[in-house]
Amino acid sequence: MRKTVKWTAATAMASLLILATACGSNDNGTDNASDTKGNNTSNATNETNTTNATNTTDTTDATNTGANAPAEADPFLGKYDPPITLTSVRIINDTYKFMEGQTIDNNMWTKALEDKLGIKMKYDWVVSGDQPGGQGEQKMNVSIASGDLPEVIPVNAKQLQQLQDAGELEDLTAVYDKYASPFLKEILNQDGPSSLASATFGGKLMAIPNTGSSMDGAGMIWIRTDWLTKLGLEPPKTMADVLKISDAFTTQDPDGNGKNDTYGIAMNKDLYGGFADITGILNGFHAYPKQWIKDASGNIVYGSIQPEMKTALGTLQELYKKGQIDKEFGVKDGGKEAELTSSDRIGMEFGQMWNPLFPLVDNKKNNANAQWQSFPLVSNDDQPVTPQVGFATGQYFAVKKGAAHPEAVLKAINLFVETGWGETTTPENYAAYFTGDGFEKFKMMPFQAWPSRKNLDIYLHVTAAMDSKDTSKLNPEEKDNYGKIAAFLDGTSKDPLGWAYERIFAKEGSFKVIDGYVSNSQLKMPEFFGAPTPAMVEKDSNLQKREIETFTKIIMGDSLDNFDKFVTEWKKLGGDQITQEVNDWAKNK
Repeated sequence: MRKTVKWTAATAMASLLILATACGSNDNGTDNASDTKGNNTSNATNETNTTNATNTTDTTDATNTGANAPAEADPFLGKYDPPITLTSVRIINDTYKFMEGQTIDNNMWTKALEDKLGIKMKYDWVVSGDQPGGQGEQKMNVSIASGDLPEVIPVNAKQLQQLQDAGELEDLTAVYDKYASPFLKEILNQDGPSSLASATFGGKLMAIPNTGSSMDGAGMIWIRTDWLTKLGLEPPKTMADVLKISDAFTTQDPDGNGKNDTYGIAMNKDLYGGFADITGILNGFHAYPKQWIKDASGNIVYGSIQPEMKTALGTLQELYKKGQIDKEFGVKDGGKEAELTSSDRIGMEFGQMWNPLFPLVDNKKNNANAQWQSFPLVSNDDQPVTPQVGFATGQYFAVKKGAAHPEAVLKAINLFVETGWGETTTPENYAAYFTGDGFEKFKMMPFQAWPSRKNLDIYLHVTAAMDSKDTSKLNPEEKDNYGKIAAFLDGTSKDPLGWAYERIFAKEGSFKVIDGYVSNSQLKMPEFFGAPTPAMVEKDSNLQKREIETFTKIIMGDSLDNFDKFVTEWKKLGGDQITQEVNDWAKNK
């Protein structure tokens, strides 16, 4: 029986378990910003002992002098003596799972904060509902409006702007310089300067960004290489090659069942989402959907309405007309398209690095001979392709003006990053505080930041270790991945997930593609990374809906000239106003 997967963004991310990306996709300032930055599930079995694992680093035992002051000998991880109480709030979701005897107020991370740093956490309120516009965002908006704020305030970009405009926030510029560890500073700058810049107003740092990874969301082409071999085709180097492969996968019976039942390229009704996604093919035409880019004159413009988009949509329309795209894609979400993929009906899809974990592994489960490999995006002309990536910060930790210990949030984040990936961490501490037996323990930590290069470094370090057979330099997370891949390659594990991790982190894995993008400076970052402008708040939802509807209808056969009508309407219905506000933001920034 074919496995059916209910498609949601959360399903994909929960299946992934290794993604350090998509912070920017969550714009409500909740703990879900860390949910999309998950980690590998280790096989740690010491769950009942995790609350006693307190030796994450050797530096946290520093003794302080002075009342409620961090030890000057260690401003990064020194312990408050006597302890301090730090107030904040939490917005959680249904994926939070607590070990027996633990709660959001009392768990391995709250214990670590108190034992190692002398920080006792107190939450003014805890609510469930982390979707944009949901209960959590509404509750925070009420707190902001009433001025009833905790000392550390987790906010999204819009809320950060509101608090800054109201003069409610502590200037963290000097605090950051002194108390952010060198490792944390490295992490906050890994994804470029935009993350810190997005929290900076008038040259003053007013919040600490909860960083993710932009590079992890770069597009790539996933292809059934067993079908390529069967049909005598080579991997694509140009868009013309992609179109040739798509035609062959549709018309030459690559599955060998004698039926005309295969499609060249997968698509889903939402058009985007990281699987069966049109972003990659559009980027091949130098079109950038839903992204703010610079034009030739240096102004910021909206990528979805540029002429290159019309050309790309014309090509997709031709593919659909020729039967190379599922005729029913317009009513199928990613889950339904995943069913086609897992049942040997799809030969190629534009997606992201995590796709082997969902849904390609299901194809492997159903057909052991199926083999997928990722390849870089290709260009439609002689100009190099520049894969677009999103802004990877969706949450910020601001500090209420006048808070007694504004540095405490930085010390907490120092502890988080050192425990996860620092030089002093150990496999035992990594397991104790991050993963194990289905518990995503990192979610209990109220203040976080994630290395944008985390997954790329796993690839680089694991592949180097496979060559040298020396795993001594791998951190705990890297060793976990190495073990999964090695067990799959030598046949000691039959777990299909071993194949999935190999397709991501081994020599021919998806991070080989991302490594190429990064090494060649190909990634295209968004030019706008501020809070939603007033016109965006009022009008963008309607514009986004019209965009999806128009593009879908054009692909399915509507006149290509309807693109020009859409552009005209987009401008009149608020697009021009939004564009002006975005450019005003850029000038003031």
